[in-house]
Amino acid sequence: MKVVIPGGSGHVGAILVRHFVALGNEVVVLSRRKYLHEGVTTLPWDGETLGEWKDVVDGADVVVNLAGRSVNCRYNPKNLDEMMQSRIRSVKVIGEAIRRSKNPPKVWLQASTATIYAHRYDAPNDELTGIIGGDEPGASYTWNESIKIAKAWESETNAIETPGTRKVLMRSAMTMSADSDSVFDVFSRLARKGLGGRLGDGKQFVSWIHQDDFARAVSLLIEREDLEGRVNLCSPNPLPQAEFARILREAWGVKFGFPAPAFLVELGTWAMRTESELVLKSRRVVPTRLLDSGFEFAFPSWELAAKNLRDYYL
Repeated sequence: MKVVIPGGSGHVGAILVRHFVALGNEVVVLSRRKYLHEGVTTLPWDGETLGEWKDVVDGADVVVNLAGRSVNCRYNPKNLDEMMQSRIRSVKVIGEAIRRSKNPPKVWLQASTATIYAHRYDAPNDELTGIIGGDEPGASYTWNESIKIAKAWESETNAIETPGTRKVLMRSAMTMSADSDSVFDVFSRLARKGLGGRLGDGKQFVSWIHQDDFARAVSLLIEREDLEGRVNLCSPNPLPQAEFARILREAWGVKFGFPAPAFLVELGTWAMRTESELVLKSRRVVPTRLLDSGFEFAFPSWELAAKNLRDYYL
């Protein structure tokens, strides 16, 4: 199988590259920067214009588009615009490459985000009955802008006609891997320093998925021709942030985590040049369509996942 991964040089891309290479597939990464991985061909692209890379799309079995400016930044107007434009432009040019293909890919897996759902505590959001966010009570401007970007990302993908290519919108939660500077790595460093305590009131739900389950779920989406449209990629067991932090500390043998009220979270994320929305918004998301398809999670609980990922460091 030939797999093309635009934006595949990031943390999530690294997970899929390892997965597909291990299965013996031909993997091509499209990247703005130099990227080296054994068994992988890397081609340059700018994420918005057609280039020689379009030739590898023609005849590919799968395109997995992960391209888009990182959300790990301050949500100022400049960064928000870059987040929006990088997503929209990459979707448009990939859609154009697919439309021009004589032998188009069978499936286009397009990255999306669980952030698209509303901030809520009362019930989980799934693909069937979940509430899409935007302007809900208590949501800040930056929260709503993040949702606006997610909506536009999906809308642009849906608007592109690809009659020979099935499209799947992967609404992914935080993908946990032991790679350097990954989400798990950052959270673990904070926990080991005694800073991995309750954030805000700690009641906001954290949705996540282990790297192995993420990769296996992507394979399932490729194999199952009956699955298209929006699919949540997350563990079936989201949990409140205070509990999430406690379990991570226990995995590392750390007894205490300094609690940070919301105003300290704002100061801390400002200092780290990231955004409080990433940790204060309640993302209570569940993978109904994956479960209905018969997918079995290897790491359904955070306790299992945290201990497994910790072992990569030992």
